[in-house]
Amino acid sequence: MKIKLRKLETSILFVSKITLYGLLFFVFYFAYSRKNWPLLNVSRTSVIVVATYIIMGYMFANIYGRYDIGKRKSKPIVYSLILATLFTDIISVFMLSVMNTNQNNNKTFKLEQPALLVPVLLIQLALILVFTYGGNALYFKIYDPEKCIIITSSQRSLNEVIRGINKYKLQYKIAKIADYRDNMLKKYIAEYDTVFIYDVPILERTEIIEYCYQNMKNVFYNPDMHDVVERDSRHIILDDVSLFGNYAKTLTLEQRFVKRISDIIISLVALIVTSPILLIAVICIKLEDRGSVIFKQNRATRNGRIFSVYKLRTMKEDVDNYSVIDNDDRVTNVGRILRKYRIDEIPQFYNVLKGDMSVVGPRPEMLANIFNYTSVLPEFEYRLRVKAGITGYAQIAGKYNTSPKDKLILDLIYIEEYSLWLDIKLIFQTISIIFKKDSTEAFHKEEEELLFEEYIESYEEHQQQ
Repeated sequence: MKIKLRKLETSILFVSKITLYGLLFFVFYFAYSRKNWPLLNVSRTSVIVVATYIIMGYMFANIYGRYDIGKRKSKPIVYSLILATLFTDIISVFMLSVMNTNQNNNKTFKLEQPALLVPVLLIQLALILVFTYGGNALYFKIYDPEKCIIITSSQRSLNEVIRGINKYKLQYKIAKIADYRDNMLKKYIAEYDTVFIYDVPILERTEIIEYCYQNMKNVFYNPDMHDVVERDSRHIILDDVSLFGNYAKTLTLEQRFVKRISDIIISLVALIVTSPILLIAVICIKLEDRGSVIFKQNRATRNGRIFSVYKLRTMKEDVDNYSVIDNDDRVTNVGRILRKYRIDEIPQFYNVLKGDMSVVGPRPEMLANIFNYTSVLPEFEYRLRVKAGITGYAQIAGKYNTSPKDKLILDLIYIEEYSLWLDIKLIFQTISIIFKKDSTEAFHKEEEELLFEEYIESYEEHQQQ
């Protein structure tokens, strides 16, 4: 039975997606058609509303993520679908209200049945929960976790990659850990379904990837600088010679103008909308220890220019300044809440208005961190080719304690692939951060596991024999 279902995997997933998206649309359309008779007929209103729902649904699915069971955990899929459905419903209701503003319906603009959105969203939420948790449960009942081998170079690298893989135990089962210098490496690879390569030198990594490709093995590897460049390269043909071309990029005058105008508009709206939250936060900070409300610190932005970043104070005054660690006693009680929900970042919209920062861009690091990171990763300074930002790839996909190299890769991908659409996409994705409980996870000191060292010892014993 399992084998038959596996053969139909693509078809089953496709039917599941179409069914779920169809039901989400039906719930919305049926609910609003009961008092809007034009929706029940082929009319300009029905065509516009249906087209709006489909286009917005597709757009927000691209922004937040699709119904991709088997590839992601259930909670992230649920959050993605909820946010995509919420915005799709709101915009579709707005468009219906616009279409109903005429002589036959509403002579002035009136939002169409806003209270109806609540039961509609609750029913849609129930459908999303059933299809997501039920779909993943069925998928992982049919498919066993892929047996994988981790190929790496050190204990520290192993700790980093194993932490990520262990969060996806239904997808991957770690069956082997190997040093990339092991002479038996190809034999090991042949025994497993999936290969994870982490922090392996370029030449050796290329050889391993080619072997995996030759033997039809799934392979995952962490990117380096040249991978980021290659990712955004274009295939060109000179006569009959195939080449990959990467063109030096910088924002055009039009892009800089649009980005600056959008920064100003978004910052003004954000400061106005969040002003009640900001006021409550200010009062709470004052009540706790009577100290200053705003914390200023020198940070670096485009071309290394130094500026003062503004944040709500989350730490005690007159303490040493370094990156937050786990259970940091410098953080105040109010500060923990402000940091958890990123409320302390709100004053940075003033930095955006001043022109020091952009809404989207690499996180402005502390000067000491830039010096330390650059000494190990010289390419870290490439982040300073654009303005620092409040949100961005590294802030959304990463966490506070994400490694400097991973942050760098995410930021460089943003810089290389910049577009206005990408900025819009990242701004909407920022909302999803509130669902990530570990997004503000601090740096912590822990005893390193001995898996890699134990393997090396057994490897050396094997070599001696």
